Amino acid sequence: MPFKKGDLILVDYVAKVSETGETFDTTIEEVAKEAGIYKEGSLYEPILVAVGEGWVLKALDEALPNLQLKKTEKIEIPPEKAFGNRDPEKIRLYPLRKLTSKGITPQIGMRVEVDGRLATVRTVGSGRVLLDFNPPLAGKTLVYEVTVQKKLKTVKEKITALIHRRIPQVEVEKFFVKITKDALNVEIPEEAFYIEGLQIAKRGIFLDVQKFFPKIKTVTFVEKFSRPEPVEEQPSSEETSQDTEDSQ
Repeated sequence: MPFKKGDLILVDYVAKVSETGETFDTTIEEVAKEAGIYKEGSLYEPILVAVGEGWVLKALDEALPNLQLKKTEKIEIPPEKAFGNRDPEKIRLYPLRKLTSKGITPQIGMRVEVDGRLATVRTVGSGRVLLDFNPPLAGKTLVYEVTVQKKLKTVKEKITALIHRRIPQVEVEKFFVKITKDALNVEIPEEAFYIEGLQIAKRGIFLDVQKFFPKIKTVTFVEKFSRPEPVEEQPSSEETSQDTEDSQ
């Protein structure tokens, strides 16, 4: 068994609907663009997965220990192990005026929030809208094409990967990490200071470190502001020319 519970691995995947072959999710930018699901500003790279910790769909998680490094495998997941079977009772008619009064002009396929729940618009009639409160992938058999790109081995690369999982907006190389026997010091780059939810992210990093490295008792985050170096003014071309004339 190549991987065991608790191993930290980097995984690429392409997720498709078995019945139609439609790609609905991926970690690969080129695939997302080809499938028409590319989202500007989204991060396309292998995701960090802790084997057996429920970070991905359960059926996918259960298959990870048997995968081979760098080898793409297809994993088929039936509806009952994915997003469940479709429930006809979750499909209901809704007055059109209640949506338009909220500034919503419903169109087929649109996702709307109604009474605190998300629904998909199935049909739009005269005065009524058919809303489907089932998850969009309910009743679908899913196929994941999965490639384990790397198994993380050293403590430092595992910790930096856990940091990147919580703060993906900033390149992981910009975080300075110092690990001692029972403590971790993380210097956060200035460009991360104003990221929304930074305090929650730091709490998440602490909990992750506690889980995977129980010997580390404390995690210290350092936010250091530095005065920018003054920029030396370059002499203008006229000043340079004058200096040359004066020297002659």
